[in-house]
Order: sequence, then C-alpha cells, then structure tokens
Amino acid sequence: MNFKNITRPAANKIIIFAGLFFIAVFCLAIDSRNQPVQKSPLPADINLVKRHLTALTQTPEFRNHKNTDQLNAVADYIKQNFSKYGDSTIFQEYNADGKTYKNVITSFGTENKRRIIIGAHYDVCGDQQGADDNATGVTALLELARMLKDQKLNYRIDLVAYTLEEPPYFRTENMGSHIHAQYLKDHNIDVYGMASVEMIGYFKDEKDSQSYPLGILSWVYGNKGDFITLVKKFGAGNFVNNFSTQFKEANQIKTETFTAPKFVKGTDFSDHLNYWKFGYSALMITDTSFFRNENYHQATDTLETLDLTRMTKVIDGIFLSLIHMK
Repeated sequence: MNFKNITRPAANKIIIFAGLFFIAVFCLAIDSRNQPVQKSPLPADINLVKRHLTALTQTPEFRNHKNTDQLNAVADYIKQNFSKYGDSTIFQEYNADGKTYKNVITSFGTENKRRIIIGAHYDVCGDQQGADDNATGVTALLELARMLKDQKLNYRIDLVAYTLEEPPYFRTENMGSHIHAQYLKDHNIDVYGMASVEMIGYFKDEKDSQSYPLGILSWVYGNKGDFITLVKKFGAGNFVNNFSTQFKEANQIKTETFTAPKFVKGTDFSDHLNYWKFGYSALMITDTSFFRNENYHQATDTLETLDLTRMTKVIDGIFLSLIHMK
C-alpha cells in the first residue's frame, strides 16, 4: 500500500475540506452497535492466523520485487494452502522488466457464473517483514480459503494473491492486480465486484491513536484507532453497497465506512484501483495504514505489533458477508 504524498497543494485544500466534511456528515453508513453479532458457522482460527503470519514474515529474504526467488517461494506457499480447499488453484504468470512474477488464484462455487474477487498483495516495500502491510491481507485469504470450502455460495468466489503492488510498480500496468483485472475485462468475465484486503491487523485504543487526511474527520470517526474501515468511492456500485451492508450486519468488529470522491487521495491506494480502472465495483478493507500504524513501510512492521484477535474478527466479517451475499 503506497500512501505517500497524501496532501494536495494549498489551492485545493478548501475543495477537499468541503468534500470530506460533506462525506463525514452525510455519508456514514448506518450504526451497527445496536445490531446483534452474527454467529459464524466456521470462525477464523487465531492459531492458524498466527502460523500463516509467521510463515509469511519470517522468510530468508524480504519479499520485495528484487527477490524473485523469495516471491516465488511465498507464491508456492500460498498455492499449496489454497490447493487444500479450492475447487481449482492456478498461477497467473507474467513478465515485468525481464522477470517472471505470479499471482495466485483459487476459486470456490465454480458452478456459479458471476464472480466476486477478494484480493490482497503479498509483496512488500523494500527490506522489511511487512506484517501488517500486507501479510495480514494474505493471511485473510488463506483463512478464507479454509472457511469457504464446502459452503453453499450464490456467487463464484475467486481469492487472488497479487504480486507487485508496492513501489516501484504501484500505479503501473505491471501491478499483479492490473494484470488480473485486465484479464477479466479482456475475456468478458461476469464480475459482480472486488474487495481489496489491505492491512487489517493494527488497532489502538489509546486517545489520539488515529489520524486523518484532515483533522475535521476526527469529529465524526473519533481519535482512537479501534475500527476497521470500508473505503469506497461515490457511485461505488451494487456489489460495494451490498458487501458493506452485509459486513455491517455481521457486526464482528467496530466498522466505519469512508466514502469519498475519486479525486481524494487515499481512496485508491491499493489493488482495488485497477478494478475501478476497468469499471468494476470495488472497495478496500483497511485499518487505515499510516494514519494509524506508525510502522508503515518500516522495519518495525512486525508480527508482534498486531492485534490478532481483532484481525480474526475482520476475517469473520468478510466470510459472513460472502456466504450471505444475495
């Protein structure tokens, strides 16, 4: 996830300020605090979550774009685990700057034509473990694979682990998610929508542990980093609205919805941006990255800093949303 250069020139700040104030006041999703907590038929397993996080972060080399052998080893690990549960599991290979990189895809409910994409990138930025960014997202995919096996689904679900989300490939056509989204478009595949799982393991209950692009947002969302966020754009589409409703109704964890115009930087800083590019309904599920997690893109982004209990609740929320999707 690349959240650099978030602020705009001073001439544009008034526009952004007004837009975000309107968003915060009028576009918050319905409050779920008074709703019952749904019981999952198969909850996420915190021990398996920790095991996957350990495997993804404790690697001989850092899983960045330079270390292709390490990226391939991680891709193999993901494929091995996907293959235990999915109806089918494949690599999607492509070349970038003379090297071969791999997305890993597993599918469920393949009897259904229309599909939902749940994606997360497995590469890191530079020389660091990338526990929150984005071993948490990939671990969510690995647990979802176990949980989705043998579930009756109304849609085909494709879990996709992407390579090359991070710089220097961010916002280029060499992003794994761009390769995947373009494939879907080129082959006229019926896609209901996509959710990017981007950093879901860092939570703080202390006052002033949450920041925002503009301070005014703390008036509405609060100043504690104790929630997960569903990030979407205006005109997000049927899938995003449906998924957001299901996630809120599952009520597994405190959840906020942030809806913004596309010009507001920060709304597209993950793999969902490529599905927007090709006209698909898509959103991002995130703990808000460096607006909360000071370890973002640092060597201190390690497993020990994560809240695994709340992370598993995010996974449960995604799972319940998918199995209840109408």
